[in-house]
Amino acid sequence: MQVVEENYDVVVVGAGHAGCEAALACARLGLETIVFTVSVDSIAMMPCNPNVGGTSKGHLVRELDALGGEMGKNIDRTFIQSKMLNKSKGPAVHSLRAQADKSEYSRSMRKVLESQDHLTIRQAEVAELMVEDHVCRGVKTFSGAIYHSKAVVLCTGVYLNARCLYGDTVNYTGPNGLQSATHLTDSLKKNGIEMFRFKTGTPARIDRRSIDFSKMEEQKGDTPVIPFSFSTNPEDVQIDQVSCWLTHTNEETHKIIRDNIDRSPLYSGKIHATGPRYCPSIEDKVVKFADKKSHQVFIEPEGRYTQEMYIDGMSSSMPEDVQFAMYRTVPGLEHARIVRNAYAIEYDCINPIQLKATLGFKKIKGLYSGGQFNGSSGYEEAAAQGLIAGINAAMEILGKEPLVLDRSEAYIGVLIDDLVTKPTLEPYRMMTSRAEYRLLLRQDNADLRLRKYGYRVGLVDENTWKKTQEKEKQIQDEIERTEHTFVKGNEETKAFLTSFHSADVKGSCTIADLIRRPELSYECLSVLDPERPDLPVSVGEQVNIQLKYEGYIKRQMAQVAQFKKKEARKIPDDIDYTKVNSLRTEAVQKLEKYRPANIGQASRISGVSPADISVLLVYLSTVEQKNREDLL
Repeated sequence: MQVVEENYDVVVVGAGHAGCEAALACARLGLETIVFTVSVDSIAMMPCNPNVGGTSKGHLVRELDALGGEMGKNIDRTFIQSKMLNKSKGPAVHSLRAQADKSEYSRSMRKVLESQDHLTIRQAEVAELMVEDHVCRGVKTFSGAIYHSKAVVLCTGVYLNARCLYGDTVNYTGPNGLQSATHLTDSLKKNGIEMFRFKTGTPARIDRRSIDFSKMEEQKGDTPVIPFSFSTNPEDVQIDQVSCWLTHTNEETHKIIRDNIDRSPLYSGKIHATGPRYCPSIEDKVVKFADKKSHQVFIEPEGRYTQEMYIDGMSSSMPEDVQFAMYRTVPGLEHARIVRNAYAIEYDCINPIQLKATLGFKKIKGLYSGGQFNGSSGYEEAAAQGLIAGINAAMEILGKEPLVLDRSEAYIGVLIDDLVTKPTLEPYRMMTSRAEYRLLLRQDNADLRLRKYGYRVGLVDENTWKKTQEKEKQIQDEIERTEHTFVKGNEETKAFLTSFHSADVKGSCTIADLIRRPELSYECLSVLDPERPDLPVSVGEQVNIQLKYEGYIKRQMAQVAQFKKKEARKIPDDIDYTKVNSLRTEAVQKLEKYRPANIGQASRISGVSPADISVLLVYLSTVEQKNREDLL
């Protein structure tokens, strides 16, 4: 029997948020790329919440954009509401979040893929990896078609052996009733890849016409809107926004859940997979936070041209009748009509410690992976990993240096480092608290931190890179100017400062010193600074932050310098930890299992103590000294 047989540079398996970024990165770098999906209609589908960004996740999207990714541009094209979260706190935790028109988001991203040179889209189920001598040579589909390639990027999301559950109802499908992928897991296991079984879930969708919004609190978007992408013209995103709504569960809701908790597959034993700690179902919330009388519920539109509303905060796998009963106890949802039931979904994913920081597999050359397949959760985490996996697959083929971001450079670096060096016992979610250097890794400066890497690998063009360099120069020039521009203490100055409840100036002081006062800002001080040049708002924002938090920033930069020393101390790939005298048994076992690339990674592995690191450093120094002597 004849079969289809084709050749590509890169095969990408899956066209969700990770797969889209991986495929676009490879194709934009000039490599012939094919991306497989179980349904072309599901490209960049948002099967759960209808938003992009949020606390810490907004950082990931901004970083992805700075590197040359697509998610930030696509949400700017398709959002229906935008908000900056945590504005009452410091800039380190400010995070942009946008509600998406789900169908438009998917359509827009599909159009980008279909318009991209060197990129082929194929609807088919990949069933087998072709691995020879620990090198991945391509894939086979369920139909028997063969696709030879120089690299394969796995971005299978939640589709591998997926099943959806609510109550006693079990559907062996992927999200939204789409076909699951039931063959690839066996091929992965045959190639020695360790698999996990994880779970996530989604709430019901309710018909907007059955909701009484008068019993809820309206949540409007910000004005003006701040775009996600550094390349988006802010004027282009000032649109009419759609409202969201806030309501709450109550004791009646919780009683219905408690009375029926044995019917939830989470508690009846039907679900054995591990779910996300930081995005629990409503039944989990009621059981684990029994003292809480209510929980927030956000009612979010799924798009401009649909009546479906997403019930954020009430994810569930309760039976259908219980879902109707519990949702209808919530103020404003008394007559709710469910369009789609809530459900939990189980799926296969990998143990990510099998990956290097490049997101390439340690034991199979040419095989990379990204997204929820790596044991993470969330669209943003997936897209960030997909981009890095795609870039590094391309770099390997092109014979160029891989892109590895460390913890001091990006949230993406924190995300990947956590996945490959720490036990992943549940779906991983990014949080600002995971980043040790978050004051430096703000979402507002992602372009200043990461554009250089996007330019280096070839995803950021010359013009964009020059604009970033010019922005950086403008910021430094303006900081220097404010340090040498003086304001005299006179009646005009006193009146201005009094209006902000700020102390008067004795003699004179610099504009920079005034900016450092908590109650003042670069923006408001324009009245006292008539010689100020006309600069972009983003430049002024950086001047303000860098001067206000100067001391804290310098302190973190000193910490980063120490961190860099550990990261720079490489560990040979072929090291035999059993030969390192005085290493504790637990440390030997953990180091052999994780195979860290450097001393920094080794120090972050649970079970490896500072004393173990000292022993390892002595051993490495001894080996290096012996190697030098052997060369003489």
